[in-house]
Amino acid sequence: MFFHQDATFDHLSIHRVGNKAQDEFYVLSDQPIDLAQDEVLPDLLMQYFMKPFAKANEVYRFYHPNDDLQLNEVYYFAKQFFDEKIAFHDMSQQLAKHLYAVSEHPKIKGGELYVVALNNVQMEGEDHRAIGIFKSENKEAYLKVYPNGEGFDVDYEQEAININKLDKGVVIVAADEEEGYKVLVVDQTNQSEAVYWKDDFLKIRTRNDNYQQTGNLMKVYKNFVNDKLDEVFTLESADKIDLLNRSMNYFKTKEAFDQAEFEEEVIANPQAASLFKEYQQGFEQEFDTPFQSNFDIASPAVKKMASSYKSVVKLDKNFHIYIHGKRDYLETGFDEERGLNYYKLYFENETQS
Repeated sequence: MFFHQDATFDHLSIHRVGNKAQDEFYVLSDQPIDLAQDEVLPDLLMQYFMKPFAKANEVYRFYHPNDDLQLNEVYYFAKQFFDEKIAFHDMSQQLAKHLYAVSEHPKIKGGELYVVALNNVQMEGEDHRAIGIFKSENKEAYLKVYPNGEGFDVDYEQEAININKLDKGVVIVAADEEEGYKVLVVDQTNQSEAVYWKDDFLKIRTRNDNYQQTGNLMKVYKNFVNDKLDEVFTLESADKIDLLNRSMNYFKTKEAFDQAEFEEEVIANPQAASLFKEYQQGFEQEFDTPFQSNFDIASPAVKKMASSYKSVVKLDKNFHIYIHGKRDYLETGFDEERGLNYYKLYFENETQS
C-alpha cells in the first residue's frame, strides 16, 4: 500500500514540453519554484499530484530491452539524484528533454511537466524518499466570483488546471534500486494515444507480486473460458458463466491460490486443466511474466477483476438472466413448434426488485 499523508516537498521544478511531431518545442525554467513563500500552495499541489495514487495497487519497475537498467533514461537520472550525483533542477531538465524526445505521436498534447522531490512517502510499510513526475495536458475554464462594493462581480480563467484531474503521473520510490525501483503510475488519457508515457518515456513493466499474480491469473482464466474452451468443448453461455462464478468464488473465499486445488475444485476436468496450463504458458512467453503455483491472493486485485466477470445471459432484446450459482437449476432446449431456443429455470422463492 502507498500513503502520502505525511509526505513533504523538498523541491519543485516546472517545464513545458511540446509535441515534437508537431514542431513544438520544450521550454525549460531556469530555477526551481520557491514553495516557502506560500502556505496554501504546497497543500494544493500535494492534493493535485498525489491524490490519484491513493488507490494505486499495481507496482511497476523500470527495465530496458537490453537488460541494462543504466540505459533507461528515467531510471538513470532518478538514480543520479538519489545518489546525490546530480542537482535536482538539472535532473528535472534532463527528464523534460527526454519526454520531448519521445513525444512523437501526432496526437500527444503538449503541457506543463512538474518534477518534485518528496520525503516521507510510505510504501508497503516503510518511509522513503521519492521523485514525482507529473504532466498536465488538459485545461478548463474557471469562473471566479468576488465581492465588489455592495454586490459581486464575476471573472474567469480560460486556461486553468483542475487540481482534481491529474492527466499523467509517476512516483518513483527509492526502494529496490537494483531491481528497478518501486514505481506507481497514473494515466487518465486515451490509452491508444498515451502508450508513450509508460512504454517510451518510462519503460516500465509490472512487478510480479501477489497483486499481479492474482490479477493475471484471473484475467488469463477469464480469457481461457471465453475464448479457448470452445475449441475443444461444447459450452453454452450458462456453462461459461458457471465456470467464471466458481473461479470468482474461489478467489473471494480462499486466502492463497494453489494450482492443483484450483484445477480440481474450479476446472474439475483433467483435459480442460491441461489446456489451461498450456494457455498459461502462452501468456508467460508472450508477456515474460511467469506464474507461480502458489501465492497469497490479493483482495484488491480480486475486487478490480470482479467487474469484468460477467454473469448475465442476454436473450435477444427481451430478457436478461443473471446467473450467480446453481447451474443445475437451469436447462436449455429447442421448441420445434415455435422454432425458438428456450431456458427453463427452477427456483424456490420469487421476489421483485
